[in-house]
Amino acid sequence: MSKSTRKSVLPATKSHGYEFQGPPGALVLSLGLPLVCYIAAFVCNDVSGCPIPSALHPRSLTLAKLKEEEGWAQDGIWGLASLRVSGFVLAYYLLSLVLQAALPGLIQQGVKLRSGARLEYKFNAFSSAVTILLGAAIGTYLDGADFALWTFIWDHYTQLITANLAIAFVLSCFVYYRSFSVKAGNKHKRELAPGGHSGNLIYDWFIGRELNPRITLPVIGTIDIKAFCELRPGMLGYVLLDLAFVAHQYKLYGFVTDSIILITVFQSVYVFDALWMEPAILSTMDITTDGFGFMLAFGDLVWLPFIYSLQARYLAVYPLQLGLSGIVGVLAVQAFGYWIFRAANNEKNRFRTNPKDPRIAHLEYMKTSSGGTLITSGWWGFCRHPNYLGDWIMAWSYSLPTGIAGYIVKHGSPVVMSHGDMVDGQGFISGGPVKHQVLQGEARGWGMLITYFYVLYFAVLLIHRQLRDEEACQRKYGDDWEKYKEKVRWRLLPGIY
Repeated sequence: MSKSTRKSVLPATKSHGYEFQGPPGALVLSLGLPLVCYIAAFVCNDVSGCPIPSALHPRSLTLAKLKEEEGWAQDGIWGLASLRVSGFVLAYYLLSLVLQAALPGLIQQGVKLRSGARLEYKFNAFSSAVTILLGAAIGTYLDGADFALWTFIWDHYTQLITANLAIAFVLSCFVYYRSFSVKAGNKHKRELAPGGHSGNLIYDWFIGRELNPRITLPVIGTIDIKAFCELRPGMLGYVLLDLAFVAHQYKLYGFVTDSIILITVFQSVYVFDALWMEPAILSTMDITTDGFGFMLAFGDLVWLPFIYSLQARYLAVYPLQLGLSGIVGVLAVQAFGYWIFRAANNEKNRFRTNPKDPRIAHLEYMKTSSGGTLITSGWWGFCRHPNYLGDWIMAWSYSLPTGIAGYIVKHGSPVVMSHGDMVDGQGFISGGPVKHQVLQGEARGWGMLITYFYVLYFAVLLIHRQLRDEEACQRKYGDDWEKYKEKVRWRLLPGIY
């Protein structure tokens, strides 16, 4: 491609510069984040404990012992993948594509692109998910916790990670290669992403070079790859993983705990709210600004379902009961976070819609030279991103049901109790032909590195999002943004950050 041709297909807007510390950061994240998924799967397991005993005594760690405690497959690293499992995962993706094409849905145009054109989208992720879950419900009614889907997910967990990781990698390579066929003024309304044309292969592959890559498939029709990945296979996969963990807990102990029910309900509401409000993604940064590369593909298809569901996976093995006081405490945290989140968003939306609305007429604000207004009192005077603060507080309710986490699995212990019975008020007897004791012991507290990882990760995510937001505001408002920051000092957490 000649330099003149290359220039003609690039967006007219200026590049936003590197994020994630540029190419080195993109490379580290591309290699490191998948590794985190595997580490979480191996370090917290039903074979030896959460975390594995060797993690508590690193001086005694040997490769042979590590393999034993992790339940390492006899065929070694090749056991991380399976053609059979990959085939079933591809069938799941195909089913999602077929349902998107076959089921009726809302047709809506996206936001205006830089070319002035608008892309058309079909929304039916909610009905597609309900259709799949209805099939799973029928199977569960017939076979109970032994329904093939639930046992398949538990038995092939790491291979499912590998299959979805492979799909994310292939998709990223495909859209990166295909992005070089984008021509200025093309009839398919294809554009490059503002931040994805640095010229560095690793960075552009990671961040996403094309804004809204689409492909036309026989019978199925045109699929927007980014919108499809955003809310379909991974989001529903998140719920399916949780349900598989609930089934496994019941299969082991003969009951289902309030803790795993609470987490599954919270996370299912989160997912189905997003699916019901599917058209809202059209105004999100993921759709309007970010290109589709490994960052979004991996995040949507691997990171979200397998990392966000770690708490339910933990509780599948250690069936903690919260009791009434515990349930009320977790619900209080969820309600408090939601109150801040919803109140802040409502305040902003009402101000934008009708500044004279009696409910927000008292708010103070400043005019900017660009013609906009910035709220400087109320929730938005409390900190610059109160909605993010509420979101982060709600994240705690996903981890708190795991309590002070950590357990050790003792095999072959002589037990005479029925499965599901407690041992000395602090452990459990698992079912099966050979019963095992699941005790907290010296692992108590250390499992929180796994079950509360989501809270830490979500804080990092929100801070990164806040920095991106403020960078965009700085470009938009200039000196007025500096004056605003003097009025509203705190970014997320008053007195701390």
